[in-house]
Amino acid sequence: MTLTDACALVPTLKIVADNSIFAAKAIAKLADWATRFTPWVAINGTDGLWLDITGCSDLFGGEGALLDRLRQGLARFNITAHVAVADTAGAAWAMTHFTTNDGIPPSKNRASLTPLPVAALRLEASIVKNLELMGLSHIGDLLSLPRASLSERFGDKLLVRLDQALGVIPEPISPRRPTSTFIVRHAYTEPVTVVASIAHTLDHLLLKLCRLLKKRRRGVRQAVLSLFQANDTVQRIAIGTNRKVQEPKPLAALFTEHLKSFSFCLKDGSGIEIVMLAATVTEHLEPTQLPLKATEAHSRSSDNNHMLVDLVDRLTNRLAGGTVARFTPHQSHVPERAVQICTSITQHLSASWPINLPRPIHLFTPPIPIEAVAMIPDNPPILFRWQKRTHRVANASGPERIMGEWWRGDRWTRDYYQIEDMAGARFWLYREGLYRDTVNPRWWLHGLFA
Repeated sequence: MTLTDACALVPTLKIVADNSIFAAKAIAKLADWATRFTPWVAINGTDGLWLDITGCSDLFGGEGALLDRLRQGLARFNITAHVAVADTAGAAWAMTHFTTNDGIPPSKNRASLTPLPVAALRLEASIVKNLELMGLSHIGDLLSLPRASLSERFGDKLLVRLDQALGVIPEPISPRRPTSTFIVRHAYTEPVTVVASIAHTLDHLLLKLCRLLKKRRRGVRQAVLSLFQANDTVQRIAIGTNRKVQEPKPLAALFTEHLKSFSFCLKDGSGIEIVMLAATVTEHLEPTQLPLKATEAHSRSSDNNHMLVDLVDRLTNRLAGGTVARFTPHQSHVPERAVQICTSITQHLSASWPINLPRPIHLFTPPIPIEAVAMIPDNPPILFRWQKRTHRVANASGPERIMGEWWRGDRWTRDYYQIEDMAGARFWLYREGLYRDTVNPRWWLHGLFA
């Protein structure tokens, strides 16, 4: 229906300009809110949500009670919505768009879908139009025809949508947020407004989570604590670890850092209703061999082995991302590429990369151009000028020739020299280019030795 026709039918119709960006943010926020019912939530188009409540309805007292709570929450948002539950996503979509029913009983998809129009199969408008021109206006009309003739005339998409709605073939739904295999939750009978109570619940959930991890021989690397408030907002606290953790204590310390500084708006009914803890990233953890006699000294020694890692975890989660880092070797002969920044002190390197020749403790990035005087073709400089100061060379060694990495498109050649001036300062210089290739090669200062 055009806007003119709509205004003619309803003169008092209120017209609002479409804002797709605002709508996308609103549906994403609603999807986050819906994760209190199931972690498997996906956005469907611009105005719908998929919720896979398999195994979750019992937590709310059954599918009917879950739907009631879902409707109550949507009503608080002043959202007019039709909610339905079915065995398949296609059948649930058909119920919400073409009926006033709130669901289909188990194994009753065929009988419930038969009287619905073919548009309930989420087909393209052209296919729906052609079906109606042939007198096939209901799904039941399609079920009575041979499948081969339908496929030959309308293609495979019609049969795929039909089979998905009936549950003959699966219809995978990708959740908006990555789901975790290890999830534990706690629902309060009344909204909680005391942080100490939330911390106590967190300790209980961490114990349950770590027991699950130990059974599967997994260790936590990343975890998320979701706090669902009574005002229908969700607060999430994410933490990461530099080692695979199976113990509640170090995880509790990381979450407590955030809970202490967490600002709860506890007035106006915004207490916490549900607490959910998920291990979003886990890794396989090999069992450790304990001594025959586990003494107290051995226990203290095991704790000390992780003290540095746990300290880095606390600093990393307290400060901004990437603040705590270290340099690790990288397989490259080019000096500025021979190291990489690593945020984990326990990251396993793919291979060692020993450098037998001395390297400066300070590397200039990019190198600093200088003026130098040297005997050709490969002698070290006898003096060079840097920062408006002339440095006369007392001792020198080299050259160490390093060529560019051809697979990166490098075409340069460098001859490096270790230089010591009359004052005892040590430098790392290089000449870019060879005298046989250029008349006046350029000199650069690349680093300083101790």
